[in-house]
Amino acid sequence: MQYQGVLKKMVTENLDTVQYYLDMKSDFLNINQLIGKQIEMSFVTYECLNCHLEKQIYRQGFCKSCFFETPNAGDWIMRPELSKAHLGIEDRDLAYEQKVQLQPHIVYLANSSNVKVGVTRKQQVPTRWIDQGAHEAIEIVEVPNRYLAGITEVALKEHVADKTNWRKMLKNDIEDESLVSWQEKLRAFIPDEVQEYFIENNKETTINFPVEKYPEKPKSLNIVKEESYTGKLVGVKGQYLIFDDNTVFNVRANEGLVVKISLV
Repeated sequence: MQYQGVLKKMVTENLDTVQYYLDMKSDFLNINQLIGKQIEMSFVTYECLNCHLEKQIYRQGFCKSCFFETPNAGDWIMRPELSKAHLGIEDRDLAYEQKVQLQPHIVYLANSSNVKVGVTRKQQVPTRWIDQGAHEAIEIVEVPNRYLAGITEVALKEHVADKTNWRKMLKNDIEDESLVSWQEKLRAFIPDEVQEYFIENNKETTINFPVEKYPEKPKSLNIVKEESYTGKLVGVKGQYLIFDDNTVFNVRANEGLVVKISLV
């Protein structure tokens, strides 16, 4: 069997074990069903996720011109504290920015390689946590817009990490932490204008990933450079495919690449 399409972030479903799906235009693959199988993946070409032209990907699945023009690659995406839609100020497209920024957002703690703080739209819970490979997470505050979530994250990352160690996450090097205790510990550092949105008496969410074997020394696959790779898929965590020879492939970091996937 052979499938071809442009890579996009895997779709996930948080069941007893996370289910992963790869949307490849004409095919919709359940990646969990490929675990334990030998697969070959080959690089074909590029396809920008915005203009859909065959242009080299610059960042986040976009060609260079689209990355600097499309509203869904604005600086406020990565730095929510820069959001200005609540003030009626446009960055690239005010209608789009109001639609995305002026909706409920969650500031959360997630534990993947270590405890970290993050921001996501409420409708992206628990998808965001799954994408980060978090085995547990908890919501701290729920605010009405992205700006308030952003300034909260900025305040809290003075006291807790805001990055994931991807190697440690993939090795499943888990630190036992109480996120409820962390939430209470960080409460005093939440900005005054956000204190009223603190979530009381919350519980942790636990996430189980479909992994048969974790890599001891993860090595990242550059499919453009290698052109083709064959290996036995042994698991999926975060947005990474994990193979039995310690090779890992970050699907999200390779969005916009057209690849061919074959069972061998």
